[in-house]
Amino acid sequence: MTLKKIESDTKEHMQKAVESTKRELATIRSGKATTSLLDTVRVDAYGRQMPLNQVASVAAPEPRQLTVQPWDKGLMDAIEKAIQSADLGLNPGNDGTIIRVPLPPLTEERRKDLVKIVHKLAEEGRVSVRHARHEGLDQVQKTEHVSDDEKSRSEAKVKKLHDDSIGQIDDLIKAKEVEIMEV
Repeated sequence: MTLKKIESDTKEHMQKAVESTKRELATIRSGKATTSLLDTVRVDAYGRQMPLNQVASVAAPEPRQLTVQPWDKGLMDAIEKAIQSADLGLNPGNDGTIIRVPLPPLTEERRKDLVKIVHKLAEEGRVSVRHARHEGLDQVQKTEHVSDDEKSRSEAKVKKLHDDSIGQIDDLIKAKEVEIMEV
């Protein structure tokens, strides 16, 4: 494997770790309505568990409310039950055609708990980035028929990729923390 290939693979792994962290953080409730809040909800539909976004459309018409429009009206109760049992602290209500999910205001204690969860998710992302760095550096060291200077330059590039990725994750944390603590 060439050093360029090792560097590009390492960069790709680190970018995936950052993107995964970004997706995870998007599911954390911050007090504002966002459709990604219900991404983890799975509905008993057609004899199996299906993601909510495959059986209904989700919208955020107001800052403190989500609406769920089932494509099959027969799934109304199943969707409502799935949202309640998703452990998101949400209590949906339906009017026969649409499910309204009001978002209750977050307490100070709950906000602090959410910040702790954000830090835990971010640490998982950092671990992934560190793992990619470790793998990349190992592969650089094992590369044969390459001068020590080239290996050193390649290692420096891998370390820079690592630092940039960790910086991106730190920026995501700061933004999410501000979002959560905003009243």
